[in-house]
Amino acid sequence: MVPAVERAVRLLDALALARRPASLASLARILPAPKSSLHGLLATLVELDLVRRDEAGEFALGPRALQWAGAYSLKSDVVGAFHQHADRTAELASETVMLAVLDGSDVLYLACRPGSRALAVNFRVGGRYPACCTSSGKAMLANLNEPAVRSLYAGNRQLPRPTRHSVASLAALERQLAEVRRRGYAIDDEEVAEGMQCFGAPVFAAGSATPVAAVAVSLIKAGTGAARRAQVIAAVRALAAGLSARLGGAAPVSTLSGQATARGGPTSKTARRAAPPAPGPSSSARALGI
Repeated sequence: MVPAVERAVRLLDALALARRPASLASLARILPAPKSSLHGLLATLVELDLVRRDEAGEFALGPRALQWAGAYSLKSDVVGAFHQHADRTAELASETVMLAVLDGSDVLYLACRPGSRALAVNFRVGGRYPACCTSSGKAMLANLNEPAVRSLYAGNRQLPRPTRHSVASLAALERQLAEVRRRGYAIDDEEVAEGMQCFGAPVFAAGSATPVAAVAVSLIKAGTGAARRAQVIAAVRALAAGLSARLGGAAPVSTLSGQATARGGPTSKTARRAAPPAPGPSSSARALGI
């Protein structure tokens, strides 16, 4: 690799992960490079609109990154197919629908089709959340084998917990993932935001034993009855199956069978899908070329 390009990409990655504009000193603590080198890189990236500098002298991603994200969205089969299928799914017309990939122990959002209802969370393109708390993340984690899941959280004394409802331990997460495999879809029950419930299902591509993405729908929990939840779950599973078919993949039988129940959705007595080999921590993202 060209060292200067690698340093620039790592710098952009650090800015993408930062929750607020970062100072030169804070970036120097994160990245293995002297301040003088980082200063030169930042000055160049600012001139190219890849980074912006605010009045306090701190740095954040610039508008050119959005241009690239937009170009990727237009060219990506999975993103294009997502928008086509989501727009044609009448049952989800009023709901926020997301497309995400697994990137390490996070989910990375590739696309979002906003609904007409206001949500407590803004699922922006390029945003990240802990996979263990999200329905899209659990839908993908459930299709990894246990060693692969454990390797993602190796060294973590506890899982990230955005709310008091978030899954608290790896053992509890593994129990949730077993249930996801049984019923064919995943639930985030106020684990990302209080008062919000999400349902997710995995998306498969040709030649892939593990999901390359997942789709999810977010609802305001209060006032959403069992019948509406069952309708949304059926719709998000159908959306995932449609995207999988478009990509030449086939969802496991458990994600396509069963009838909706008043307690929250379809169930299945199909034998659980054989666990695939352990992938690398960013295999979903790499499978889509990102």
